[in-house]
Amino acid sequence: MDSRLARRNGSPDTDPVAAYREDLDRIRFSPYFSRLSAVTQVISQGAAGQSVQNRLTHSIKVAAVARAIAVKLNRGPHQELLAGLGGCDPVVIQAAATAHDLGHPPFGHLGERVLDRIARSRFGLADGFEGNAQTFRIVTELDVHGTDGEGLNLTAAVRAAVLKYPWARFGVPSPHPSTAAHPPRGGGEGEEGLGSGKFSAYVLDAGEMTEVLAAYPLIKPWRQTVECSVMDIADDIAYSLHDLDDFHRAGVLQHASVSAEFRTWIRRRAELETADLRELRANERLPGNSLELLRRRLHAKDGWMVDDEAFAVAVGRVGSDLVDGLLAVPFDSSLAAERLVGEFTRSWIAHLQDSILVSADPPPRAGHVSLDRQAWHEVAVLKFVHQRFVLDRPDLAMFQRGQGQVMAALVGDLDSWLADPADAARAPRRLIDLVELATEGYQQLAVTNPGLLISSTGEAGGSPDDLIRWGRGRGIIDYVASLTDDRAVNSATTLAGHAARLWDAGSAL
Repeated sequence: MDSRLARRNGSPDTDPVAAYREDLDRIRFSPYFSRLSAVTQVISQGAAGQSVQNRLTHSIKVAAVARAIAVKLNRGPHQELLAGLGGCDPVVIQAAATAHDLGHPPFGHLGERVLDRIARSRFGLADGFEGNAQTFRIVTELDVHGTDGEGLNLTAAVRAAVLKYPWARFGVPSPHPSTAAHPPRGGGEGEEGLGSGKFSAYVLDAGEMTEVLAAYPLIKPWRQTVECSVMDIADDIAYSLHDLDDFHRAGVLQHASVSAEFRTWIRRRAELETADLRELRANERLPGNSLELLRRRLHAKDGWMVDDEAFAVAVGRVGSDLVDGLLAVPFDSSLAAERLVGEFTRSWIAHLQDSILVSADPPPRAGHVSLDRQAWHEVAVLKFVHQRFVLDRPDLAMFQRGQGQVMAALVGDLDSWLADPADAARAPRRLIDLVELATEGYQQLAVTNPGLLISSTGEAGGSPDDLIRWGRGRGIIDYVASLTDDRAVNSATTLAGHAARLWDAGSAL
């Protein structure tokens, strides 16, 4: 039997077409997938006053872009190489793209950062919280299919294709990417200096990750499968373009400020390239300085790929198409304005899909399937516009700080509830189930691989009290991460004694 078809539970499949389509359907019918319609992509619909991207619409678009890339690759000159590396099945890629954001908590990346901090500081969970690891945990442990076992019981191919960062935060595999002189993207040290900044499995689920990757013997350690790398590129393409659509429609992307940034960098390029770094950082808001800082960050992180002329071409192209094209005409909700937005997005997606490379042995920070050098720079510049003129806005930061306080209060109140022996039994049933599941996992790990049980300070752990604390913490984090934005707010409000209506405060999912 093809090891890619192996499922965690039940009899193995023999028909790959049927097996992969069933995986896709299991993900689509999952309540974890449905909840993404009410989970923030960048800002919530209520905050924008109009319809904006959410995690569900983003996932659908990533799946569409990913499938188109896969179909094209399978008709191209690299079919034999792709097959030898384990395959490039369009349905596997579509399933992985559909599932790739299941682990995102309420309030987008802000929620992810808050849960990571709380998981480590409050519960001593050394591997904290990571959206990609949460996705893998959902499809393998937290979601259900059928009456036996945990998880959706997906094929090894689809489980492997969601492993964007195929390692744990620390310890697995060995050697770990965080120890490498040139670690893969995301594999370097995290903010606290322990392990990797990005990873795709908690220590509880690292064993299954290792088993899944064994189905791909020709994929080197620390590398994505081919199908995962296609999904990852599609995610980059969709993220770099579709959120710009939203903020142009909302009037957030102002032509004058974006244009000043691009025109100034182009006009003063030679001067800015020799400017003192400290002065640039001190005056980052001056037009042109932020683009120059981007160029220098790319050199620092990806010197193997960066080319100054390619960067200048990318600035010119984005400046022409986005700044002097799309943003030059204020969005007025007319059909003509919608056509302009649609044509901008369509042409850029087509261009980026035509800029795909396949490599048998790519550099450490690239996948077997990647964007070519010019397109890579263009995506970096498109993402810069999003970061500089949307995510860094003080009004958004103020909004997000309030959301962070909601998350912190909710986790704290749930922890206090479960620590109350007189009332813990009345906590939400799903919360209790998740705590029990996590606690059993840590207790089993203490027997099978105790070396992975490390405290948040990097010291050896694993006492009975530690296991209970970690199990309660992981269960609470699993529960809160499964809420929608509104449910998180309502639950926090209810636990604070401010609910207006009793029956609005139900539990997750």
